[in-house]
Amino acid sequence: MLIPGGYEWLVLLLVVVLVFGTKKLRNVGGDLGSAVKNFKKSMQDGEAEGDKPADPAARIKQEGEGRVFDADAEQHKDKDKV
Repeated sequence: MLIPGGYEWLVLLLVVVLVFGTKKLRNVGGDLGSAVKNFKKSMQDGEAEGDKPADPAARIKQEGEGRVFDADAEQHKDKDKV
């Protein structure tokens, strides 16, 4: 299998530009750039949260999130209404 050289890459680029057009390629490049930027930002945010425990149950206890649901209590409330 041959690897394209300098002229082959130019011809390939010309064909891609003719097929897709410069505007569409510019939009794809912008979308790709914003995706990479958002990925890097989320990676930095993940590193900043390094002091939080990785275990979801421990995070809920630490952050005070979540709600305990007691199925028996709900059943008793329903029986009282009837």
